[in-house]
Amino acid sequence: MRETFPPIIIERLKTIVGADGLLVDHVEIEPYAHDATERLVFFPEAVVKPRSTKEVSALMRLASAERLPVTPRGGGTGLSGGALPVRGGLVMSLERMNRILEIDVENLMAVVEPGVINETLANEVEKRGLYYPPDPASRGSCMLGGNVAHNAGGPHALKYGVTKDYVLGLEAVLPSGEIINTGGKLLKNVTGYNLTQLLVGSEGTLAVVTQIILKLIPLPPWRQLLYAPFASVNEAAVAIAKIFSAHLVPSACEFMEASAMDIVERRLGVLFPSRGTSQACLLVEFDGFDEGLLTRQVERAGVLLSEEGAVDVLVCDSTDKQREIWRLRRAIGEAVKHFNYKEEDTVVPRSKLPELVRAIKEAGGNHGLGVVCYGHAGDGNLHANIIQGDLPESEWQALTASAIPEIFRQTVALGGQISGEHGIGYVQKNYLPIGIGPLELVLMKSIKKIFDPHGILNPGKIFPDHLG
Repeated sequence: MRETFPPIIIERLKTIVGADGLLVDHVEIEPYAHDATERLVFFPEAVVKPRSTKEVSALMRLASAERLPVTPRGGGTGLSGGALPVRGGLVMSLERMNRILEIDVENLMAVVEPGVINETLANEVEKRGLYYPPDPASRGSCMLGGNVAHNAGGPHALKYGVTKDYVLGLEAVLPSGEIINTGGKLLKNVTGYNLTQLLVGSEGTLAVVTQIILKLIPLPPWRQLLYAPFASVNEAAVAIAKIFSAHLVPSACEFMEASAMDIVERRLGVLFPSRGTSQACLLVEFDGFDEGLLTRQVERAGVLLSEEGAVDVLVCDSTDKQREIWRLRRAIGEAVKHFNYKEEDTVVPRSKLPELVRAIKEAGGNHGLGVVCYGHAGDGNLHANIIQGDLPESEWQALTASAIPEIFRQTVALGGQISGEHGIGYVQKNYLPIGIGPLELVLMKSIKKIFDPHGILNPGKIFPDHLG
């Protein structure tokens, strides 16, 4: 039977967030017992939905006094188990703190609450001729607070950077309930340690972000997309290197291998164009403010792709064509979720991508596992999805327990790391020592202890079990 808080705690929670901001019923809590990570489910004792920083502060003061575990939650789209309440306690959903407080056109900045949907902000600033580039695959449902927690990226990180490159300031509530403010509407600021960037990517383990100051940039008016299938994975990977060695700078460069395309085609009932028997495909997008320059870049890139063995090179110059190709690319993650799978989020120097693909495929083959690869080829970030298929559960778990460390060790040997954008969270925490040295782990754990001496905020995440 699921545990519940004593009535006095329930009443104190209700006093803070109101009856409509507290969930204790099993059915109502169920959506908050899981996120987008595999098929993992952990029920909290209650879910709270604060509407203000003041309420977040009051909740954390209560949690600190009573030693209640608190798991902050955004859209629940994470893939590392970061929003799973693995120690029970409270899930603190920031979904009701969803206001765009300001779009400052003069300073090219926005001030938002953590519950704002990524795509909602992007659409609002676009109406003013501005651009917020970080665009994870779940941009239509993920929240900016979660993006900050995991330093989210997306296809356009290649040219424009990830979330950390746009966060200029934060308001956040510490586990003690105290409120801090870091940074500000400043493009330059070296006043003391950079606490803003310390919180970005900390996966909700140090503080609860309640307000975010984001940098915006002018919206490029011109965009073209190249779609190029290749007969082999290696040819596609080599073509990527040629694009960059020619001093071309795409806004996005995406890689899909045959098994990833197969899954999407079966799931959506739509075929990738001109695919034939090709084993890999690249999407190479350019954008800019000079239409003539953009056209020349696209033409040069098309020639290079053809020279490196592209079966075909299609120029998607209309908005409708671009949207359709991007729809197919972004559908891979959702299509894979209909299988029982484990997703690894490896990243290596871009030039090492061909070796990484081979290493992942070999590791899968060595253990009799099917692996679906796709990702952000331009920045070396490859998503490797290990599919259970027809394997019995116990056998699959045993095989992946051997294959995943092998994949990570190979990745690190290539100069890479075990997560590019999904984070460590719950599912990768015991692999962290593969990528991080013991002294670095001690320093990280010490930082956690300073922020959260009682270990109540998003417990059971990031740090290996042997470090507590």
